[in-house]
Amino acid sequence: MKINKYVEDLMTKSATELNEELVAAKKELFNLRFQNATNQLDNTSRIKEVRKNIARVQTLITQKANAAE
Repeated sequence: MKINKYVEDLMTKSATELNEELVAAKKELFNLRFQNATNQLDNTSRIKEVRKNIARVQTLITQKANAAE
């Protein structure tokens, strides 16, 4: 249920907002990987979750670009 709400929220955003969301998610992934490498990360499943969120955002960006053509 939580994921569906996240996707619905993403669908309402514009392409520029999605790009900003993508940049923020990539920064978060970098920070999580850095914490994991230094053994400071407690919840390692968060890495997988952020990677999937990045894929969701990229998918919506591609869909919006194809719909605009």
